[in-house]
Amino acid sequence: MLRIGIDVGGTFTDVTALDDETGTFWIHKLPSTTDDQSVAVAEGVAAVVAKAGREVAEVGYLGHGTTVATNVVLEGNGARTVLVTTEGLRDILEIGRQQRPDLYDFDADKPASLVPRALVHTIAERINAEGKVLRALADDDVITAAHQIIDYAPEAVAVCFLHSYRNAAHEVAVTERLRELLPGAYVCASAEIAPVFREFERFSTTVVNAYVGPKIERYISRLAQRIAGLGVTVEPKVIGSGGGMMSLDAVRKHPVSTLLSGPSAGVVGATHVAKAAGFTNIITFDMGGTSTDVCLVTGGAALSASQRTIQGRPVRATSLDIHTVGAGGGSLATVDSGGALEVGPASAGSHPGPAAYGRGGTRPTVTDANVVRGRLNPRYILGGALAVDYPAAERSIDSLTAGMGVNRMTVARGIGRIAAMNMAGAVRRVSVEAGEDPRGYILVAFGGAGPLHAVEVAREVGMSTVLVPPNPGTLCALGLLVTDIRTDFTHAALAEAASHDLGKLNQVLGQLRSAATEWLAAEAPPGAATTITGVARMRYARQNFELAVPLPQQIVDAARIEPDALEDLVTGFHQAHAKSYGFAHEGATVQIVELQTTATALVARPATQQIPAGPAQPGDNAVLEYRDVDFDTTGTVHTPVYRREALCAGTVLAGPAIVEQMDTTTVITPDACGRVDSYGNLIIELEQS
Repeated sequence: MLRIGIDVGGTFTDVTALDDETGTFWIHKLPSTTDDQSVAVAEGVAAVVAKAGREVAEVGYLGHGTTVATNVVLEGNGARTVLVTTEGLRDILEIGRQQRPDLYDFDADKPASLVPRALVHTIAERINAEGKVLRALADDDVITAAHQIIDYAPEAVAVCFLHSYRNAAHEVAVTERLRELLPGAYVCASAEIAPVFREFERFSTTVVNAYVGPKIERYISRLAQRIAGLGVTVEPKVIGSGGGMMSLDAVRKHPVSTLLSGPSAGVVGATHVAKAAGFTNIITFDMGGTSTDVCLVTGGAALSASQRTIQGRPVRATSLDIHTVGAGGGSLATVDSGGALEVGPASAGSHPGPAAYGRGGTRPTVTDANVVRGRLNPRYILGGALAVDYPAAERSIDSLTAGMGVNRMTVARGIGRIAAMNMAGAVRRVSVEAGEDPRGYILVAFGGAGPLHAVEVAREVGMSTVLVPPNPGTLCALGLLVTDIRTDFTHAALAEAASHDLGKLNQVLGQLRSAATEWLAAEAPPGAATTITGVARMRYARQNFELAVPLPQQIVDAARIEPDALEDLVTGFHQAHAKSYGFAHEGATVQIVELQTTATALVARPATQQIPAGPAQPGDNAVLEYRDVDFDTTGTVHTPVYRREALCAGTVLAGPAIVEQMDTTTVITPDACGRVDSYGNLIIELEQS
């Protein structure tokens, strides 16, 4: 059976196929089709199956990472959405938290609401914070509202009532009626999407879900049709922001959970490869054509977050704690009015792309700088599949020399230096700012451009070891093959961590346990091992933010918290608070704001293949050529260029060196030394001053 993983990026679509029986991999890379990602997905499946010399009927698993939801929000081209809410809450999306995007910039604007005020409709109803109905929902009001909403001609409707996390009866009634009367619209309720405390965040999440819902639904339908049209008999699964696979039906219901779909696959893949190599404390460094994603992994587990901000809009959905910066191979370089060089966040994308790609691009990018510096092959990339237009790359860099008053190589070196500093800032964000010392971690570099810059980024933050996997350019696609089927269920509790509120807590926990069990019954493959775990988000009374404290497994299994277990949970919270903030108020009132269960169906992971051992000195067949390469520390050096596939386990590459392969290029600087381990990973050690 063939297992295929496909990750769609802003520039390229990466495909990995795995033979379950032999453990053999095949990889393929092709330009992304930004107008309809499913086109490149289908083409990639057909291409990698042909590479493997197999038939599409042999495909037994298809995992997919997508950026459709993210692109819809970033580009602002989502559905015409109506918000239905409680009378008196019409302006909640506009008011938000009254926080300025930039504290000291009085001219900074908040992002425009995804629902214009004219499309916010209110209904007379009221439920209090304890779930008691203060003003009943009149059926006539619902009918009247529905017909008024029909006049808006919405593509999507978000239903968000006050305190529906306590009592969702009114939301459910309105949602069901709107689905009857608006069969062509995408209708969702906050009780389905984010039944959590804090109105603005709950409303924002539900509105984003509705805003992206129609496009996700259309994309999912096209994807399923194209894959079936190839003759593939299995339905694709999509990775969610939390690093778990979901069925297409689950994605249709909760499209907001795919906002970080692609990047999470890379974290899973990097963690899998690093564990096999003996490293469990890593920082993932995924540099593609458009952006760079970094994530801290401690003890083999990636950190997660319960809320993210997308284009200034809060989204309450569990996701891996990935930080993204606008620095990629296609990042554009410009000179500001003062003659200073800037790199990113704007990107040349896949069309026209960098000037070096020969597709009509003329503006300078990080890729063009790498070509001019000799770090990238000046004749071709992707194993010869894409010719490099070296003169075009030179012309693009030359367009900046006059404004800066320096020569071509100085500009190219400056572009690389600024890009590295931007990415180093992202690494510090997930490590130093989270209280972790990056010097105790390994930088795992992947993506099409990650290995090109990893050593400089590691040096910038004080790290001494970089791991480059065997196929770094398609590691996200590999991650899709080793990702468990998983989802999270969260519900507000808003109770004291005290015996008098145990009934309330256990009621919520029972609901979450039941939801996880039902989901596994529908989503888990036959015979798959399953688990249900949980966390409590806790705080001291009157604090604004919570800490996640794991629930002991016996609590989750029994769906019940006993008094002695509650005491242990409170003790665990005090300890977590002391670790995070340096102190604990052990006599203060502790609240449990939310409870969460995570349902997981484990997938079989392929055995990591070892490569043959060889001499420490690379053989003559491993050397492609020698060329002049520019380095930050030494300037231009005549440097050997090696073929990655010709390197054996035990081979040592003293810097400077360039290692080329189909999906990426690795730069080993003069102050670093690389060695190949038994799994084919290139492990680079660098000297730190």
